[in-house]
Amino acid sequence: MNPSLNLDALRAYLAQQGVATEGLRVQPIAGGQSNPTFRLDTRAGSYVLRKKPSGTLLPGAHAIDREYRVMRALQDTEVPVPRMVAYCEDASVLGTPFYVMDFLQGRVMMDQSLPGMVQEERGAIYREMNRVIAALHNVDHVAVGLESFGKTGQYVQRQIARWSQQCRASTLPLSEDMQRLMEWLPEHLPPGDETTLVHGDYRLDNLIFHPTEARVIGVLDWELSTLGHPLADFAYHGMSWHIPATLWRGIGGLDLVALGIPSESDYLRQYEAARGVQGLDEHWDYYMAYNLFRMAAILHGIAQRAADGTAAGADAVETGSKAAPLASIGWERAQRYAASRA
Repeated sequence: MNPSLNLDALRAYLAQQGVATEGLRVQPIAGGQSNPTFRLDTRAGSYVLRKKPSGTLLPGAHAIDREYRVMRALQDTEVPVPRMVAYCEDASVLGTPFYVMDFLQGRVMMDQSLPGMVQEERGAIYREMNRVIAALHNVDHVAVGLESFGKTGQYVQRQIARWSQQCRASTLPLSEDMQRLMEWLPEHLPPGDETTLVHGDYRLDNLIFHPTEARVIGVLDWELSTLGHPLADFAYHGMSWHIPATLWRGIGGLDLVALGIPSESDYLRQYEAARGVQGLDEHWDYYMAYNLFRMAAILHGIAQRAADGTAAGADAVETGSKAAPLASIGWERAQRYAASRA
Protein backbone atom coordinates (compact mmCIF):
# COMPACT_ATOMS: atom_id res chain seq x y z
CA MET A 1 0.00 0.00 0.00
CA ASN A 2 1.21 3.48 -0.77
CA PRO A 3 0.96 5.86 2.17
CA SER A 4 0.34 8.86 -0.09
CA LEU A 5 -3.16 7.64 -0.98
CA ASN A 6 -6.05 7.68 1.47
CA LEU A 7 -7.44 4.23 0.72
CA ASP A 8 -10.70 4.71 2.60
CA ALA A 9 -11.40 7.89 0.63
CA LEU A 10 -10.39 6.14 -2.60
CA ARG A 11 -12.71 3.19 -1.93
CA ALA A 12 -15.60 5.52 -1.21
CA TYR A 13 -14.98 7.54 -4.37
CA LEU A 14 -14.67 4.47 -6.60
CA ALA A 15 -17.87 3.03 -5.16
CA GLN A 16 -19.65 6.29 -6.08
CA GLN A 17 -18.44 5.75 -9.66
CA GLY A 18 -19.83 2.23 -9.73
CA VAL A 19 -16.42 0.54 -9.46
CA ALA A 20 -16.35 -2.59 -7.31
CA THR A 21 -13.52 -2.26 -4.77
CA GLU A 22 -13.43 -5.72 -3.19
CA GLY A 23 -9.82 -6.82 -2.68
CA LEU A 24 -8.43 -3.38 -3.62
CA ARG A 25 -4.65 -3.33 -3.88
CA VAL A 26 -2.65 -0.22 -4.80
CA GLN A 27 0.91 -0.05 -6.08
CA PRO A 28 2.85 2.85 -7.60
CA ILE A 29 3.85 2.51 -11.25
CA ALA A 30 7.54 3.29 -11.51
CA GLY A 31 8.97 5.52 -14.19
CA GLY A 32 9.91 9.11 -14.84
CA GLN A 33 6.34 10.39 -14.92
CA SER A 34 5.85 13.90 -13.64
CA ASN A 35 2.45 12.91 -12.29
CA PRO A 36 2.26 10.18 -9.60
CA THR A 37 0.68 7.09 -11.16
CA PHE A 38 -0.72 3.99 -9.46
CA ARG A 39 -2.11 0.64 -10.48
CA LEU A 40 -5.35 -0.34 -8.76
CA ASP A 41 -6.22 -4.04 -8.69
CA THR A 42 -9.61 -5.30 -7.56
CA ARG A 43 -11.30 -8.68 -7.90
CA ALA A 44 -13.41 -7.20 -10.71
CA GLY A 45 -10.63 -5.57 -12.73
CA SER A 46 -7.55 -3.37 -12.87
CA TYR A 47 -7.28 0.37 -13.27
CA VAL A 48 -4.72 3.17 -13.41
CA LEU A 49 -4.96 6.25 -11.17
CA ARG A 50 -2.99 9.33 -12.20
CA LYS A 51 -2.90 12.42 -10.00
CA LYS A 52 -1.28 15.80 -9.77
CA PRO A 53 1.74 15.94 -7.46
CA SER A 54 1.35 17.85 -4.23
CA GLY A 55 3.02 21.16 -3.52
CA THR A 56 3.35 24.39 -5.49
CA LEU A 57 3.17 23.77 -9.25
CA LEU A 58 4.01 25.90 -12.26
CA PRO A 59 0.96 27.29 -14.09
CA GLY A 60 -0.15 24.87 -16.79
CA ALA A 61 2.13 22.07 -15.58
CA HIS A 62 0.85 18.59 -14.68
CA ALA A 63 -2.39 19.24 -16.58
CA ILE A 64 -4.02 15.90 -15.90
CA ASP A 65 -7.40 17.46 -16.63
CA ARG A 66 -6.26 17.92 -20.25
CA GLU A 67 -5.00 14.33 -20.40
CA TYR A 68 -8.37 13.09 -19.22
CA ARG A 69 -10.26 15.41 -21.55
CA VAL A 70 -8.45 14.37 -24.71
CA MET A 71 -8.58 10.64 -24.00
CA ARG A 72 -12.26 10.89 -23.09
CA ALA A 73 -12.95 12.73 -26.35
CA LEU A 74 -11.14 10.04 -28.37
CA GLN A 75 -13.08 7.09 -26.88
CA ASP A 76 -15.20 6.45 -29.97
CA THR A 77 -12.63 7.31 -32.65
CA GLU A 78 -10.05 5.26 -34.56
CA VAL A 79 -7.41 6.34 -32.01
CA PRO A 80 -7.01 3.61 -29.36
CA VAL A 81 -7.04 4.97 -25.82
CA PRO A 82 -7.84 3.44 -22.44
CA ARG A 83 -11.44 3.71 -21.26
CA MET A 84 -11.79 6.67 -18.93
CA VAL A 85 -13.59 5.84 -15.68
CA ALA A 86 -13.77 9.18 -13.87
CA TYR A 87 -12.09 12.53 -13.24
CA CYS A 88 -12.07 14.04 -9.75
CA GLU A 89 -11.14 17.68 -9.25
CA ASP A 90 -12.04 17.60 -5.55
CA ALA A 91 -8.64 17.80 -3.82
CA SER A 92 -10.18 16.76 -0.51
CA VAL A 93 -10.44 13.14 -1.71
CA LEU A 94 -6.76 12.32 -2.36
CA GLY A 95 -5.01 15.65 -1.79
CA THR A 96 -4.85 16.67 -5.45
CA PRO A 97 -7.08 16.17 -8.53
CA PHE A 98 -6.84 12.76 -10.22
CA TYR A 99 -8.40 10.54 -12.83
CA VAL A 100 -9.00 6.81 -13.16
CA MET A 101 -8.84 4.78 -16.37
CA ASP A 102 -8.76 1.12 -17.33
CA PHE A 103 -5.43 -0.69 -17.02
CA LEU A 104 -4.24 -2.06 -20.36
CA GLN A 105 -2.31 -5.33 -20.37
CA GLY A 106 0.07 -5.30 -23.31
CA ARG A 107 3.58 -4.65 -24.63
CA VAL A 108 5.60 -1.45 -24.40
CA MET A 109 8.62 -1.47 -26.71
CA MET A 110 11.57 0.74 -25.84
CA ASP A 111 14.15 -0.27 -28.48
CA GLN A 112 13.03 0.96 -31.90
CA SER A 113 15.11 -1.68 -33.67
CA LEU A 114 12.68 -4.23 -32.15
CA PRO A 115 15.19 -6.92 -31.19
CA GLY A 116 13.93 -10.49 -31.10
CA MET A 117 11.39 -9.98 -33.89
CA VAL A 118 11.43 -11.20 -37.47
CA GLN A 119 11.23 -8.82 -40.44
CA GLU A 120 7.48 -9.22 -40.92
CA GLU A 121 6.77 -8.42 -37.29
CA ARG A 122 8.88 -5.26 -37.34
CA GLY A 123 7.24 -4.03 -40.52
CA ALA A 124 3.79 -4.65 -39.03
CA ILE A 125 4.66 -2.75 -35.84
CA TYR A 126 5.84 0.28 -37.83
CA ARG A 127 2.77 0.21 -40.10
CA GLU A 128 0.52 0.19 -37.06
CA MET A 129 2.42 3.03 -35.39
CA ASN A 130 1.95 5.01 -38.63
CA ARG A 131 -1.73 4.12 -38.92
CA VAL A 132 -2.53 5.36 -35.43
CA ILE A 133 -0.92 8.80 -35.74
CA ALA A 134 -2.59 9.27 -39.13
CA ALA A 135 -5.90 8.38 -37.48
CA LEU A 136 -5.20 10.97 -34.76
CA HIS A 137 -4.55 13.70 -37.32
CA ASN A 138 -7.71 12.72 -39.20
CA VAL A 139 -9.91 13.22 -36.12
CA ASP A 140 -12.38 16.10 -36.45
CA HIS A 141 -11.39 17.84 -33.22
CA VAL A 142 -14.43 20.12 -33.37
CA ALA A 143 -16.83 17.20 -33.71
CA VAL A 144 -15.35 15.45 -30.64
CA GLY A 145 -15.59 18.60 -28.53
CA LEU A 146 -11.94 19.72 -28.60
CA GLU A 147 -12.32 22.98 -30.54
CA SER A 148 -11.05 24.88 -27.47
CA PHE A 149 -8.21 22.46 -26.71
CA GLY A 150 -5.54 24.84 -28.03
CA LYS A 151 -4.88 27.83 -30.23
CA THR A 152 -5.54 27.54 -33.96
CA GLY A 153 -2.63 28.24 -36.30
CA GLN A 154 1.01 29.29 -35.92
CA TYR A 155 1.82 26.25 -33.77
CA VAL A 156 5.38 25.91 -35.05
CA GLN A 157 6.11 29.62 -34.62
CA ARG A 158 4.91 29.50 -31.03
CA GLN A 159 6.93 26.38 -30.26
CA ILE A 160 10.12 27.88 -31.70
CA ALA A 161 9.63 31.05 -29.67
CA ARG A 162 8.90 29.11 -26.48
CA TRP A 163 11.93 26.84 -26.64
CA SER A 164 14.24 29.62 -27.84
CA GLN A 165 13.21 31.73 -24.87
CA GLN A 166 13.99 28.87 -22.51
CA CYS A 167 17.39 28.32 -24.10
CA ARG A 168 18.29 32.00 -23.89
CA ALA A 169 17.40 32.00 -20.19
CA SER A 170 19.82 29.13 -19.55
CA THR A 171 23.14 29.73 -17.82
CA LEU A 172 24.74 26.89 -19.78
CA PRO A 173 26.38 27.73 -23.11
CA LEU A 174 24.49 26.83 -26.27
CA SER A 175 26.23 25.06 -29.12
CA GLU A 176 26.86 27.02 -32.30
CA ASP A 177 24.44 24.84 -34.22
CA MET A 178 21.73 25.45 -31.63
CA GLN A 179 22.22 29.19 -31.93
CA ARG A 180 22.07 28.92 -35.72
CA LEU A 181 18.79 26.99 -35.55
CA MET A 182 17.26 29.56 -33.20
CA GLU A 183 17.99 32.27 -35.76
CA TRP A 184 17.22 30.27 -38.91
CA LEU A 185 13.97 28.46 -38.04
CA PRO A 186 11.70 31.51 -37.56
CA GLU A 187 13.00 33.05 -40.79
CA HIS A 188 12.26 30.02 -42.99
CA LEU A 189 8.81 28.83 -41.97
CA PRO A 190 7.19 26.85 -44.79
CA PRO A 191 4.07 28.33 -46.39
CA GLY A 192 0.67 27.02 -45.44
CA ASP A 193 -0.73 26.01 -42.08
CA GLU A 194 -3.02 23.28 -40.84
CA THR A 195 -4.53 22.60 -37.45
CA THR A 196 -5.36 19.15 -36.10
CA LEU A 197 -5.21 17.43 -32.77
CA VAL A 198 -1.54 16.61 -32.03
CA HIS A 199 -0.04 14.31 -29.41
CA GLY A 200 3.20 16.24 -28.88
CA ASP A 201 5.23 13.24 -27.72
CA TYR A 202 4.22 10.45 -30.10
CA ARG A 203 6.79 7.68 -30.15
CA LEU A 204 7.00 3.90 -29.96
CA ASP A 205 7.42 3.67 -26.19
CA ASN A 206 4.28 5.76 -25.57
CA LEU A 207 2.18 3.06 -27.24
CA ILE A 208 0.79 -0.11 -25.68
CA PHE A 209 0.57 -2.96 -28.16
CA HIS A 210 -1.64 -6.03 -27.89
CA PRO A 211 0.20 -8.87 -26.08
CA THR A 212 0.60 -10.91 -29.28
CA GLU A 213 -0.73 -8.86 -32.21
CA ALA A 214 0.83 -5.90 -34.03
CA ARG A 215 -2.06 -3.74 -32.86
CA VAL A 216 -1.98 -0.65 -30.66
CA ILE A 217 -4.51 -0.92 -27.84
CA GLY A 218 -3.65 2.38 -26.19
CA VAL A 219 -1.80 5.64 -26.80
CA LEU A 220 -0.52 7.12 -23.53
CA ASP A 221 1.22 10.25 -22.17
CA TRP A 222 -0.97 13.02 -23.58
CA GLU A 223 0.55 15.76 -21.39
CA LEU A 224 1.82 17.74 -24.42
CA SER A 225 -1.26 17.24 -26.59
CA THR A 226 -2.93 20.33 -28.05
CA LEU A 227 -4.10 21.70 -31.39
CA GLY A 228 -1.16 22.03 -33.74
CA HIS A 229 0.45 21.28 -37.08
CA PRO A 230 0.13 17.59 -38.00
CA LEU A 231 3.37 17.36 -40.00
CA ALA A 232 5.34 18.86 -37.12
CA ASP A 233 3.77 16.21 -34.86
CA PHE A 234 4.46 13.37 -37.31
CA ALA A 235 8.06 14.45 -37.92
CA TYR A 236 8.72 14.24 -34.16
CA HIS A 237 8.96 10.45 -34.21
CA GLY A 238 10.46 10.66 -37.70
CA MET A 239 13.62 11.89 -35.98
CA SER A 240 14.42 8.23 -35.28
CA TRP A 241 15.65 7.77 -38.85
CA HIS A 242 18.24 10.55 -38.32
CA ILE A 243 19.41 9.86 -34.77
CA PRO A 244 22.16 7.20 -34.75
CA ALA A 245 21.40 4.16 -32.64
CA THR A 246 24.78 4.76 -31.00
CA LEU A 247 23.70 8.24 -29.87
CA TRP A 248 20.21 7.94 -28.45
CA ARG A 249 16.99 6.04 -29.12
CA GLY A 250 17.35 6.12 -32.90
CA ILE A 251 17.56 3.72 -35.83
CA GLY A 252 19.94 5.88 -37.88
CA GLY A 253 22.78 3.85 -39.37
CA LEU A 254 21.03 0.49 -38.95
CA ASP A 255 20.38 -1.87 -41.86
CA LEU A 256 16.67 -1.20 -42.11
CA VAL A 257 16.15 -3.52 -45.07
CA ALA A 258 17.61 -6.44 -43.13
CA LEU A 259 15.51 -5.53 -40.10
CA GLY A 260 12.30 -5.16 -42.09
CA ILE A 261 11.82 -1.56 -40.93
CA PRO A 262 10.55 0.84 -43.62
CA SER A 263 12.78 3.57 -44.98
CA GLU A 264 11.99 7.13 -43.98
CA SER A 265 10.51 7.90 -47.41
CA ASP A 266 8.37 4.76 -47.40
CA TYR A 267 7.12 5.61 -43.92
CA LEU A 268 6.16 9.10 -45.08
CA ARG A 269 4.34 7.62 -48.11
CA GLN A 270 2.32 5.37 -45.77
CA TYR A 271 1.26 8.40 -43.76
CA GLU A 272 0.31 10.35 -46.89
CA ALA A 273 -1.84 7.46 -48.10
CA ALA A 274 -3.58 7.14 -44.74
CA ARG A 275 -4.37 10.86 -44.61
CA GLY A 276 -5.16 11.29 -48.27
CA VAL A 277 -2.51 13.96 -48.85
CA GLN A 278 0.52 14.31 -51.10
CA GLY A 279 3.80 16.20 -51.37
CA LEU A 280 4.70 16.29 -47.68
CA ASP A 281 8.35 15.63 -48.48
CA GLU A 282 8.67 19.16 -49.93
CA HIS A 283 9.06 20.68 -46.45
CA TRP A 284 10.01 17.50 -44.57
CA ASP A 285 13.59 18.65 -43.89
CA TYR A 286 12.31 21.85 -42.27
CA TYR A 287 10.06 19.99 -39.86
CA MET A 288 12.87 17.57 -39.13
CA ALA A 289 15.21 20.47 -38.29
CA TYR A 290 12.48 21.99 -36.13
CA ASN A 291 11.93 18.79 -34.16
CA LEU A 292 15.64 18.19 -33.63
CA PHE A 293 15.88 21.76 -32.34
CA ARG A 294 12.90 21.22 -30.03
CA MET A 295 14.34 18.00 -28.65
CA ALA A 296 17.77 19.59 -28.23
CA ALA A 297 16.11 22.43 -26.29
CA ILE A 298 14.34 19.94 -24.02
CA LEU A 299 17.62 18.10 -23.37
CA HIS A 300 19.41 21.40 -22.77
CA GLY A 301 16.82 22.09 -20.10
CA ILE A 302 17.59 18.74 -18.49
CA ALA A 303 21.30 19.62 -18.55
CA GLN A 304 20.45 22.93 -16.88
CA ARG A 305 18.53 21.19 -14.11
CA ALA A 306 21.44 18.79 -13.65
CA ALA A 307 23.80 21.76 -13.30
CA ASP A 308 21.40 23.39 -10.83
CA GLY A 309 21.13 20.18 -8.83
CA THR A 310 17.37 19.92 -9.38
CA ALA A 311 17.22 17.13 -11.98
CA ALA A 312 14.95 14.22 -11.11
CA GLY A 313 16.82 11.51 -13.02
CA ALA A 314 20.20 10.11 -12.11
CA ASP A 315 21.17 10.09 -15.80
CA ALA A 316 20.37 13.79 -16.32
CA VAL A 317 23.95 14.81 -17.11
CA GLU A 318 24.32 12.09 -19.74
CA THR A 319 20.90 12.84 -21.23
CA GLY A 320 21.58 16.58 -21.33
CA SER A 321 24.87 16.00 -23.11
CA LYS A 322 22.96 14.81 -26.19
CA ALA A 323 21.54 18.30 -26.86
CA ALA A 324 24.49 19.53 -28.93
CA PRO A 325 24.74 16.41 -31.17
CA LEU A 326 20.99 16.60 -31.91
CA ALA A 327 21.27 20.31 -32.74
CA SER A 328 24.11 19.43 -35.11
CA ILE A 329 21.93 16.91 -36.94
CA GLY A 330 19.14 19.50 -37.00
CA TRP A 331 21.40 22.13 -38.57
CA GLU A 332 22.36 19.62 -41.28
CA ARG A 333 18.66 19.18 -42.13
CA ALA A 334 18.18 22.97 -42.12
CA GLN A 335 21.02 23.40 -44.60
CA ARG A 336 19.62 20.67 -46.79
CA TYR A 337 16.20 22.34 -46.76
CA ALA A 338 17.75 25.71 -47.63
CA ALA A 339 19.64 24.12 -50.53
CA SER A 340 16.40 22.57 -51.85
CA ARG A 341 14.75 26.00 -51.87
CA ALA A 342 17.62 27.79 -53.63
